[in-house]
Amino acid sequence: MSAPVLDPDVLDVLCPLHLMLDAQGVIIHAGPTTQKLRPDLAFSGMPFLDAVNVVRPRGITTLAQLHAAKHLKLHLEMAGTPPARLKGVLVPVGGGASIVNMSFGISILDGVRDYALTNADFAATDLAIEMLYLVEAKTAAMEASRKLNLRLQGAKVAAEEQAYTDTLTGLKNRRALDQMLERLLAAQAAFAVMHIDLDYFKAVNDTLGHAAGDHVLQIVAAAMLEETRASDTVARVGGDEFTVILPEVRDLDVLERIGRRIISRIEVPIPFNGALCEISASIGTVWIQGGRSATRETVLEDADIALYASKKQGRAQQTFYTPELRETANSTEPPKGRSSKP
Repeated sequence: MSAPVLDPDVLDVLCPLHLMLDAQGVIIHAGPTTQKLRPDLAFSGMPFLDAVNVVRPRGITTLAQLHAAKHLKLHLEMAGTPPARLKGVLVPVGGGASIVNMSFGISILDGVRDYALTNADFAATDLAIEMLYLVEAKTAAMEASRKLNLRLQGAKVAAEEQAYTDTLTGLKNRRALDQMLERLLAAQAAFAVMHIDLDYFKAVNDTLGHAAGDHVLQIVAAAMLEETRASDTVARVGGDEFTVILPEVRDLDVLERIGRRIISRIEVPIPFNGALCEISASIGTVWIQGGRSATRETVLEDADIALYASKKQGRAQQTFYTPELRETANSTEPPKGRSSKP
């Protein structure tokens, strides 16, 4: 019984990415998708091994070697650009003729992108298109998830920033201050803390109203940021109380200079609705030497004791904490801590 003759039209429907070869290995028909890959290439009449390079199995350069690899999975590369890397299988169909049926394999995404293929370029029973739909759906879902995660992360960062920020002045708040102090103490770092209280601020509120007070606090906050270092942290910790954390301080003169600048700057009258708000600043400073054992509570308490000493000694000055200040904090005599005036 003779082998049936394969109708190219049938092959174009069942396996549109194929090449039909005669007994001499010359291409006599190319499927529609095959032709779409190389629209400028005339496949008919072209030797198969000129049109397609067999990458694996290695060493196939003759028709006999090609026929010997029948039914094996072939790794192919079609001549021309862009590269068309395909999987294929050669099946004899009688009379020396053969069919090489091909597919993109795992490189189908590249094939669809490079050659603008659609579902019409694949057999109706080919699952490639369904796979592409799944990949596209997964890609779209992952992109949507990525964007959602970015929005959530942004919202989280904004919420955390808001939780550590004083809404009136834009400075850090008590929560942020406590967290930074804990980190510095855990690292046994060298740093300083300035506790700053505004003198005569209550008079501003009482005479000009809370709007004037809020305005003064905002001006003072901006001034403190300008007079401190970029590495320092300025926090508003109470109504008219501020705290500055100064990391990596190894010279007392640095603290004296910064304290003088802050006091001088805040003594400049602040205009508000035709009036002048006149205040000053008292500062209590504690200098933590690297390696010193301390707690957040004791550091802030020491700074507060030094601030109290500045208040008792006439305000508008900076006092550095010493152990003697703690002993005299409740004395009627002014504490004999080290103080500096602008």
